[in-house]
Amino acid sequence: MSLQQRATLDDVARLAGVSRKTVSRVYSEPEKVAGTTRDQVLAAARRLRFRPNTLARTLRRGGTSSTVGLLIGDMSNPFYHSVAAGIERELSSAGLTLVLGSSDDSEEGEERVADALLSQRVAALMMIPAAADQSYLDGERQLGTPVIAVDRPAKNLLADAVLLQNRSGARQATEALLAQGHRQIAYLASPADIYTQRERLAGYRGAMTEAGLGRTGPLEHLSDDADEDAVARAALGSAEPPTAVLAGNNRMSVAVLRAARELQVSPALIGFDDFDTADVLGISVISHDPLEMGRRAAALAVERIARPATVPEVVELPTRLVLRGSERPEGVSL
Repeated sequence: MSLQQRATLDDVARLAGVSRKTVSRVYSEPEKVAGTTRDQVLAAARRLRFRPNTLARTLRRGGTSSTVGLLIGDMSNPFYHSVAAGIERELSSAGLTLVLGSSDDSEEGEERVADALLSQRVAALMMIPAAADQSYLDGERQLGTPVIAVDRPAKNLLADAVLLQNRSGARQATEALLAQGHRQIAYLASPADIYTQRERLAGYRGAMTEAGLGRTGPLEHLSDDADEDAVARAALGSAEPPTAVLAGNNRMSVAVLRAARELQVSPALIGFDDFDTADVLGISVISHDPLEMGRRAAALAVERIARPATVPEVVELPTRLVLRGSERPEGVSL
């Protein structure tokens, strides 16, 4: 089956019996075209299924589009889905459209997708940074494109950021496990070398040190290969398995549950991030609202588009400890 060619301004002009310039003006300055002529042009456009290329027109004028780019990490992570949903809702209410791209949490992917989004002259770039350095975006920032970092701050770049109170949340979770009498509390994270995990690890270490349990090295099971199941099995299957686990994110919580069932052990568990069925399974978590994170980040982007600022703003959203029973000495029940 052959595809039809898209209708052009010239096609609409011929069908409407007007000049190309008149058709163009209907879309760019409709108030300057007589009502009957405007209706005639729009009727021809509908018949031909013509859509004006608003991006091309904007670029010819040296402006930006009404779209905002969002660069996220692993598309399969439900956390990112919720953040993106919050962003899209807020942008939509401001008359802006979201364009989404994934870095797959890789440095090369981040730069490639950022370049693709910026080539579309997005009005702002929102991103969950994956690369070790975002200074490559400084030139674009100086040209007036706002950059908003979400969940992780940008490095070597003056950019607004909307983050979580990761450190205090992890500390609160560790203190809850200590209050239940646990001393062999493990911290599990994969990937570990990202801002959120470094902050959560620091919160865990702080609480353990304050409790006189500062030698946490053997209890820290950290990996950068993103294989959560392997990390969980190694921790729970060790010669001296922990009595309790603080899981660094929602995926690690699920991996701990899977490993516990496989190895027939019942560690206590608190997970960072809530997740589907956590309430049904009675899993205690450090909860936060990814929808609100997305909404706040998008609101900041809208504000920066309207009123650029030279001093970046950093917003830290609170977390909340939700105890459902899995923190107790008897551990998870599977």
